[in-house]
Amino acid sequence: MERVAQQVKVAAVFAPGSRIRPVWFEWNREKHAITQTTYFWRDRVGEVTVLRFAVTDGSSLFELSYNTRDQNWTLDGVEAAP
Repeated sequence: MERVAQQVKVAAVFAPGSRIRPVWFEWNREKHAITQTTYFWRDRVGEVTVLRFAVTDGSSLFELSYNTRDQNWTLDGVEAAP
């Protein structure tokens, strides 16, 4: 997986029970519709909780993270289809 570490714009659904589901994100002026969240986990960076999502748009795999303190989304990595 290629590391990216760029802040991105994300549309997400905040569902009951503190569940967050990213729906699409914009990267390099291109909108990627998320077709599936393949994995979700929580991480801590110091005292900050970071929610991490492995998602796909049907052809590539992306790793997104949501910083619960500053409420920013970051695209951490990309694994493009061959």
